[in-house]
Parts: sequence; structure tokens; C-alpha cells
Amino acid sequence: MSEKNIKNIFVNGPIAPAFIADSIAKHSSKTAIGGHSIFMGQVRKDEINGKFVSAIAYTAYEELALEKMYQIREEIFEKYPLKCMHIYHSLGTVKAGEICLFVFTSSAHRKPAIAACSEVVDRLKVELPIWGKEIFEDESHQWKENS
Repeated sequence: MSEKNIKNIFVNGPIAPAFIADSIAKHSSKTAIGGHSIFMGQVRKDEINGKFVSAIAYTAYEELALEKMYQIREEIFEKYPLKCMHIYHSLGTVKAGEICLFVFTSSAHRKPAIAACSEVVDRLKVELPIWGKEIFEDESHQWKENS
């Protein structure tokens, strides 16, 4: 029986633009790839009941989230002819305007990369035990509802 290769998707704090750029740059030597799809989730400065969101504090049931992400990853690779897939999600506080989710899929052609990226984002928003607490400018807070 082989050991599962469960990848840690969690990053403390925001996902830095330099990290994203480096991830993209590393794929230039992978010449069998013809299409990439990238999704970046950014914290919005929403106005809710007259107050503005200044940040979101993310928490997760990490062990269960990583196990579930492994399962989703396996199913996506089975369904689409991908060359690679990278997923990173923030934990801790991420300010409005900063990146909290980075999904990067690659395949020989664009359509599988785009479809896989979209499905991964949709599934992780619904299936992973990750929660966000919206922190308002006045330092009050409330749990965020995914849409």
C-alpha cells in the first residue's frame, strides 16, 4: 500500500504576489504545457450594514481540510488531463486587497485547465472546513457566509 501524498495548502497570512509570480515562472521549463488557468481570491472591502470589512481572519479544521483537498485533487486529476495543479489558501488575518486563495492548473490545452480550475475553486469553497471571520474597520466582527 502506498502512502498518500497529502500536500499542505495552507499559508500563514496573505499569499504574496512574488510567490504567485515565482509559481508561474517555474512552469516555463515545462514545455508539454500549453494552457494555464489561475484563480486568485482577494479579500473585498465589502460594506455590510454601514460598516466596511478591513480584513478576514481565516481558520480551518486543518487535518480534515487537507484530507478532503487530497480527495478533491485526486478526483480532478482523474477527470481532467492536467499536467499539474497548485492550491494555496490563507490562514490567519488577510487585509482587504490581499490575496487569500491561489489556484493554478496546467494542461496541454486551455479548456481542461480552465474547467479544472473552476471546479476546484467551487468545490473547496463548499467542501473544505475553512471559515472566515470578517473584521470591520471598527474592530467588530462576524462570521463570513460564502456565496
